Amino acid sequence: MVQPSHFGRYAVIRRLGSGGFAAVWLARDEELDAEVAVKVLAEHWVDDLDVRRRFVEEGRFLRKVESPYVVGVHDIGSTDDDRPYLVLTYADRGTLADRIKAGPLPLTDTVALIGNVSTGLQELHDRGVLHRDVKPENVLFRSTPTGERAMLGDLGLGKSLDAVSRVTMPGGTPAYVAPEQVRGDVLDPRADLYALAAVTYAALAGQPPYGATTLAAVLAVEGPPASLRTVRDDVPAEVDAVILRGLSRDREQRWPDVRSFAEALRAAALVPATVRRPSVRPWVAATVAAAVLGSAGGYLGWQYGVQRQQVRVVDQQQVLSVELPRGWARTRAGDGWRPQGSTGTLPGLLVSSDNDSWSKADRKVPGVFAGVLPPGELPSAAGFPVPTGCTVSADWVDKPSVATAKYVGCPAGMTTYERVKEIRGALVRIQVRAENDAQAQQVLDSVDYTPRK
Repeated sequence: MVQPSHFGRYAVIRRLGSGGFAAVWLARDEELDAEVAVKVLAEHWVDDLDVRRRFVEEGRFLRKVESPYVVGVHDIGSTDDDRPYLVLTYADRGTLADRIKAGPLPLTDTVALIGNVSTGLQELHDRGVLHRDVKPENVLFRSTPTGERAMLGDLGLGKSLDAVSRVTMPGGTPAYVAPEQVRGDVLDPRADLYALAAVTYAALAGQPPYGATTLAAVLAVEGPPASLRTVRDDVPAEVDAVILRGLSRDREQRWPDVRSFAEALRAAALVPATVRRPSVRPWVAATVAAAVLGSAGGYLGWQYGVQRQQVRVVDQQQVLSVELPRGWARTRAGDGWRPQGSTGTLPGLLVSSDNDSWSKADRKVPGVFAGVLPPGELPSAAGFPVPTGCTVSADWVDKPSVATAKYVGCPAGMTTYERVKEIRGALVRIQVRAENDAQAQQVLDSVDYTPRK
């Protein structure tokens, strides 16, 4: 794409980005000596009257709200080849999507930015406008004299509440869109509320609540997403509950509006996080050897383009980690264990669908346990303790750095794997319980240990 020199009085500096419908350029207002963002309709849409109408309509929606938390539109014009452009507030500190790529955000930062965005979104709703595409890419940051503020931008899918009082065409970004919007139902502000809750989840988890990649995949989702507390210990249960309510599939179960969601989130964040960590039993408890992770259900393997819903969970010391399906990661204990032969606590991690029922042989509890063992020789798989009610399979393996045993016929129809593996100079004990053998092996192989230097 050739860089133009000007859009009217706006001297082009560089391109900021482009999408399917438009390109955005950083420019300087030569009369006011100020940097602005100029959004220009893409060339291949210039003759599409409906797209042109929607493009200009975005500017009209933005003009309805004079808010520091909504990107402002300052001017509108046309290029020499008759493409409309909007002159917008320049967000000089990038997007929330950029920051999530670098990892989950601190809780305090997340609450602050969602407070900004919710204010802007509520003001849109108060003026009769639905955004319909709230996502991290549309949360922008701008410098202020005291720091920065978050703003909501890109109303390309925006609609008036009067327009959405009738059945609408499906639209939105699959990872963040409310199910009723995908179905084409009559919409109200709770559709934007759902998207805002999904953005909040993504900011804290580093990934969206579901992995839908198509609109059809959104409708294949069943049940709530995994608790945020399965991936980080510093999120209070109260915050988790606020966000999960915002993500209710039934909009009648969500918060009544964006303002109440933001207020509840702010209040919940003030409650100290109380992390419940059930103790991990030592090796001698063979029932525990039957451990966490595996069933073929949960959020794994949806059709219609849903990505594999895996999460990587780490222990409190951040040295042990395992990748597992979200639906199995309901409870977590990561503060270590004390195996036989150890004089102190060693790194240990237990993640399962129900840690309270972990040691009960007759319960169907998929999950995984990983724990560092005291220094010693690699044991033989033939000497591993047999989980209660299980039968030793012939599929056991002894190799120079790993010993693996498989147990079948276990209660509740589960298959159990027991492994001791040398990882970066340490022996790590791993137990996996699952219904699906292939998934069990995948989880078994995902366990990693990185000792601190």
